[in-house]
Amino acid sequence: MKLRKVIAILLGAAMLTVSVAGCGGGSKQVATSGSAGSGSDENTLVVYCPHPLSFINPLVEEFEKESGIKVEVVAAGTGELLKRVESEKANPLGDIFWGGSLSTMKPKANLFEPYKSVNEDHIQPAFKNVEGSMTRFTDIPSVIMVNTDLIGDIKVEGYEDLLNPALKGKIAMADPSKSSSAYEHLINMLYAMGNGNPDNGWDYVTKFCKNLDGKLLSGSSAVYKGVADGEYVVGCTFEEGGAKYVADGAHVKLVYMKEGVISKPDGIYIIKNAKHMENAKKFIDFVTSKEAQTLITQKLHRRSVRDDVPAPAGLEEKSEIHIINDDEQVVNQNKKAWLDKFKDIFTSVQ
Repeated sequence: MKLRKVIAILLGAAMLTVSVAGCGGGSKQVATSGSAGSGSDENTLVVYCPHPLSFINPLVEEFEKESGIKVEVVAAGTGELLKRVESEKANPLGDIFWGGSLSTMKPKANLFEPYKSVNEDHIQPAFKNVEGSMTRFTDIPSVIMVNTDLIGDIKVEGYEDLLNPALKGKIAMADPSKSSSAYEHLINMLYAMGNGNPDNGWDYVTKFCKNLDGKLLSGSSAVYKGVADGEYVVGCTFEEGGAKYVADGAHVKLVYMKEGVISKPDGIYIIKNAKHMENAKKFIDFVTSKEAQTLITQKLHRRSVRDDVPAPAGLEEKSEIHIINDDEQVVNQNKKAWLDKFKDIFTSVQ
């Protein structure tokens, strides 16, 4: 299987870590200096991506095979990568930003290039790229992931159950300022536990933070890995993060919160003034194609944004999930205030 270079960003470090990883698992790391994505090779595409490598590798390999374009993946958390894009505005080193919820990315829309894929006619109405630079990639509900070996007789059907004292310190939750999945859970909590009014959801958030017992993880992958590995009993994550473990036979299950689930698309975006602009457009067209979206549902356990690709086997039908909605304008206007308030609450209850 072809090996690929993956660059993991270490903030505050003078060196970058280069990982050579195949689809199958482990990685070999060596230290190197310099920056990713020099742009010197026209047959190259530099992708900034918070997704786990096990998710992106099959798609990247298929794109490389079809296009002959070599893909270099720079892997880190959503917030970390966004800071990198902002710092590189005068000289972009990346071409594609692949990942990040719309709630996280829309306030940063000025960092991305307008482009609508050739597949836009087959995108579901709710997931159209109406902004010009925000291509929807997959549809992702927020879920609670449960380790079935550890949960015992503790009932977990929704957010209220996460306040059980028996779960104190055993809940995996990432920092919402660094993880888009955690930020989406914060939004979901505010609307679900506030009965549609996010201002009324903060009392629940305070109680939830107390039950975290001072534990807040650095990224989305640490949540589902922590639950699957038995470090935590439950975790707040995106559906796809847990669905892969369910499909692989791990002793975990997914719970769709009875108080209400917000299901939103994540996206894929061309970085403004990307050096490999035509390659970036080809990649957008590829990942929104019927073939790639079918691969995503059949092999990678995510819901497609297309109107001609069925839902993944084994996942609960959306018609069976209590879906609720947030107010996008309110969410966008309050992002900083909500993140600051969460930080203050989390710090104060420890």
